Amino acid sequence: MTTSDPDAAASVCSRAGCRAPATTQIVWRNPRIHTPDRRKIWLACDEHAAFLHDYLAARDFPVTSEPFSASAEPPTAESS
Repeated sequence: MTTSDPDAAASVCSRAGCRAPATTQIVWRNPRIHTPDRRKIWLACDEHAAFLHDYLAARDFPVTSEPFSASAEPPTAESS
């Protein structure tokens, strides 16, 4: 998939190798290295949202899932 819109390219699933459009924000932090006010966000497609959430939860990271819309305001937390 090639796109000239950087926002569209940034709104794809964070799962390795997946290029599907994101529908969910996985909001998390690693309490061993992140302060309580710091949040990180991974984007996920419908197929990978549960996988990514469970991956982080299995490591005892505080994690929540929220709806994501590419047309909405960009996430305010750090994305990675």
